[in-house]
Amino acid sequence: MAETPSTMIPLGTIAPDFQLIDTRNGKQLSLHETKSPIATVIMFICNHCPYVQYIKPKLLEIAKNYQAKGLRFIAINSNDAAKYPADGPEEMRKIAEQYNFTFPYLYDETQAIAKAYQAACTPDLYVFDHDLKCVYRGRFDEATPGNHRPVTGKDLCHALDCVLAGKVVNGEQIPSVGCNIKWK
Repeated sequence: MAETPSTMIPLGTIAPDFQLIDTRNGKQLSLHETKSPIATVIMFICNHCPYVQYIKPKLLEIAKNYQAKGLRFIAINSNDAAKYPADGPEEMRKIAEQYNFTFPYLYDETQAIAKAYQAACTPDLYVFDHDLKCVYRGRFDEATPGNHRPVTGKDLCHALDCVLAGKVVNGEQIPSVGCNIKWK
């Protein structure tokens, strides 16, 4: 597992739209159809990455809490499913059901959306405001497999709390680290 940092797109970048299949129900979803009028969190994740697995319980808890406040979470998996079958659409559906995902889990088969967002790793997290401008891109928190730090989600939560309070999110943000996206 090669630890890869996120690329940190410029703050203010407009979220690229997409039309992807939600593996939970087979329906096509676009960003503009599913975005929140407050803020939308785009998460590049996958099934097999130990970094994603490490934060998953807390990530699911945080997503549920902030969804209740009107924020929207969308997960996208862009890994090459031919080389990594555990990240294929059917396995994604099983994981979403097993862990009771409360957000769409979209499959980016062509990897065009990961490239549009300049996603580099899993997890790679982005927060977009009501105008779909990037206000946060960075880590979930400082916890990674093996560093023995508690998984809190504090970096993401701080950004979301700022958005909810109408405050500017601090521009000094720390890149996420995780497994590299498995490119074709």
